[in-house]
Amino acid sequence: MPPTSRRVLIVGGGGREHALAWKLAKDGAEVLVAPGNAGTAGIAENVPLSATDVAGLVRLASERKVDLTVVGPEAPLVAGLVDAFAAAGLRVFGPTSRAAQLEGSKLFCKQILHRGDVPTAMFQEFRSVAAAREFLEAREDVPVVVKADGLAAGKGVFVCDDRAAAIEAVATLGSDPQFAAAAKGILIEERLDGVEVSVMAITDGRTIITLPPLQDHKAAYDGDQGPNTGGMGAYCPTPFVDAELLADIEARILVPTVHAMRRAKVPFQGVLYAGLMLTAQGPKVLEFNARFGDPECEALLVRLESSLLELLDAAADRRLETVEPPVWRDGASVTVIMASEGYPGPVEKGRLIRGLDAAAAVEGVEVFHAATRLDGGDVLSDGGRTLAVTAVGGSLAKAKLQAYTAVKQIRWQGAWCRKDISDKAMAHELGVAEAAAEASGE
Repeated sequence: MPPTSRRVLIVGGGGREHALAWKLAKDGAEVLVAPGNAGTAGIAENVPLSATDVAGLVRLASERKVDLTVVGPEAPLVAGLVDAFAAAGLRVFGPTSRAAQLEGSKLFCKQILHRGDVPTAMFQEFRSVAAAREFLEAREDVPVVVKADGLAAGKGVFVCDDRAAAIEAVATLGSDPQFAAAAKGILIEERLDGVEVSVMAITDGRTIITLPPLQDHKAAYDGDQGPNTGGMGAYCPTPFVDAELLADIEARILVPTVHAMRRAKVPFQGVLYAGLMLTAQGPKVLEFNARFGDPECEALLVRLESSLLELLDAAADRRLETVEPPVWRDGASVTVIMASEGYPGPVEKGRLIRGLDAAAAVEGVEVFHAATRLDGGDVLSDGGRTLAVTAVGGSLAKAKLQAYTAVKQIRWQGAWCRKDISDKAMAHELGVAEAAAEASGE
């Protein structure tokens, strides 16, 4: 067990970073967050540095004698923050810029999956909107998924029911300024059918520790309707992945990917996040992320009873095989994202948020700030996904009830959320229970 008087720097300013700061502070660390938000200000020291200010962050870690830096978002990973810290002799948790291409380039990811013989969807790659459109017009009218090759804050994926929708998606990637960098390459994949789940693992490039499976909710509105977002909620664990299936995912997807990265001379150290589709042919990779998911991180960490600091320390030192398996709280957790009006498009910022104390007083609830800022003593909205209201309970139904009880306490002009986070899991559990009762003759 590492000493408790440790100084940890968390890079980022969202709900994931607030959850990391909350947990690491509980583990006894002195926490700095750059840039942080109104929530992290209450439990850590916020430092006004952008997550992509590589030189400034290196200087901060050096001057403040930071023991370990934990990188939250994907952009600084792809930009080479870990490489810069390593070059300066600073301890850091996260993949190098080249390894982060597993998330930063969907084409690179496909190449690694092919090298590791990891199951995934068939795809075609295009370097221009015209070529992608020509391909779509020439093939039969079938459902496909259109993806921007690069980073697009979780919004560069379009699930299309037909050719017309796919052509419109390609046109959007070519014309919308928010996809200008991401859409230098366009992938068109077969659309996989099944249940989508998320499985994350902490790895030091040799050993992996697989974390409990979750389910994210990417679509903006109830019933998985509307545009893709960065995630409108998550719950943990998901009943769609039992222990046997999780072991299969580890053996057929996570371990081969880590080995394929090593063989490619791009070893991966950090959080390996697999977005999976559970198809009739077994689990297949939809995408990989190179960091903790958001809001999955919030739903995960409220269930972690053992030390996160110990895990991250061991991974940074490449001695993960020496630590005990993490200990998880029984029951389940649910995270509900409260967003500002207009998300996932432009939003009005600076709206006064009320009811945070009342929400935090609900049993089992932690309110993680995702896009907030302080103005004197007031908390103001500062982005699209604004709060991540997270609850633990003895069952999924109890956790959901507590989360939405807390949500009802919070208000600001234009606030909204999905009302069905975890409903698919509860419907599945009900179906399993009914099938079991019918089989037993009850």
